[in-house]
Amino acid sequence: MVAHSPEWARQFELVAGELATILAGVPVNAIEHVGSTSVPGLPAKPVLDVDVVVQRETVTSAIRALECGGYIHCGDLGLTDRVAFTATDERPSRNVYLCVADTLHLRNHLAVRDVLRARSDLRDRYGAVKQQLARKPGMTIDRYIAGKSAVLQEILAVSTLTDEERRRILEVTAGS
Repeated sequence: MVAHSPEWARQFELVAGELATILAGVPVNAIEHVGSTSVPGLPAKPVLDVDVVVQRETVTSAIRALECGGYIHCGDLGLTDRVAFTATDERPSRNVYLCVADTLHLRNHLAVRDVLRARSDLRDRYGAVKQQLARKPGMTIDRYIAGKSAVLQEILAVSTLTDEERRRILEVTAGS
């Protein structure tokens, strides 16, 4: 984990432009910079997270376009309506997710990003929790996600998500 870099926003713009070119023949709702690198002032692993948002009926053509554009299709990694891709180059290091519009996991990504951008108190608290967890010996990804669950619920409590949506997210992040 490193201090936030303004370079991440510039890197995202380059990646978004590349993705827009690759997906030129596919209707795309949005290309969103999400995750910790999208929040100024938040420490993060220097890996961009990018959500490419499409309608359900264009997922197959978007997958084909991304594969033809050099991205490696990694499947849904256990999340319905989201398809993961890795790039063959590391400039910049990035995770690209093809997301069906209006799904809960996409709305979760956007809600967390938007709240953290707007609320420095929650951004700082979240950053402190992430750094504390990252320093623990033997930390696994599952324990890391579960360890962030309480502060993420605080963040989502001030978002536009409903109580039921927040409950469903908690079930996933807490490992229920």
